[in-house]
Amino acid sequence: MSTSRGTRFDAFLSALAALPAGYSQGDYFGERWGVTLERSADGRRIKLFGEALGSSDHVSFNLYRVAGEPRLKPCEMPAEKVIDFVLGFRPEAQKR
Repeated sequence: MSTSRGTRFDAFLSALAALPAGYSQGDYFGERWGVTLERSADGRRIKLFGEALGSSDHVSFNLYRVAGEPRLKPCEMPAEKVIDFVLGFRPEAQKR
């Protein structure tokens, strides 16, 4: 799915950029989730897989940058579900 730039999508991109790479756990509207986020070395691909730790719900997508433009490719789910998830997910503070 190619996505036009809009306020909600821009907020999604900002929230995605703030998520930690690797595996993290956090809260999504009162439910505990585990999330794995991978960023390619060249910055042209981001892959996210998240799963609810107390149910069978999950979120999965790739975001590609093609000619500098982001293209969201959800994995067998609506784009709104992944956008809502990234906007609402709150990772735990990283332990140092």
